[in-house]
Amino acid sequence: MTAQRTKFYLDKQNAKWSGVCSGIADYTGVETMWIRIGAVLLTLAGGFPWTLIAYAMIAWMAPKKPVGLYDSEEDAKFWQGVRSNPKRSTAEIRSTFRDIDRRLADIEMFYTSRNTRLADEIDSLR
Repeated sequence: MTAQRTKFYLDKQNAKWSGVCSGIADYTGVETMWIRIGAVLLTLAGGFPWTLIAYAMIAWMAPKKPVGLYDSEEDAKFWQGVRSNPKRSTAEIRSTFRDIDRRLADIEMFYTSRNTRLADEIDSLR
């Protein structure tokens, strides 16, 4: 896939106007409704011309989100976590691989070691 999953995109599929708020929600992992409420409150609280200017600039400059960027909802949540804290994501992956490696070593040890009790039981059945 040529699209970068850690990049900001306009989410036109879930858009009300131009997809800026839904793109921010997709990028951060926050519910779209809260982003929209925050944008309206920020506009009403004194940022009137600047929030609209910023909204228009983002809508003009940001690329559209490619169709099929994520394979599943779980994939989307993973990439949102990577964007929010990449070090934590890599630490979680390393921890998962260490756990898998340890479990595989335990399985290998079980199958390659000499199990004398089992061998004695088999010999007693002969």
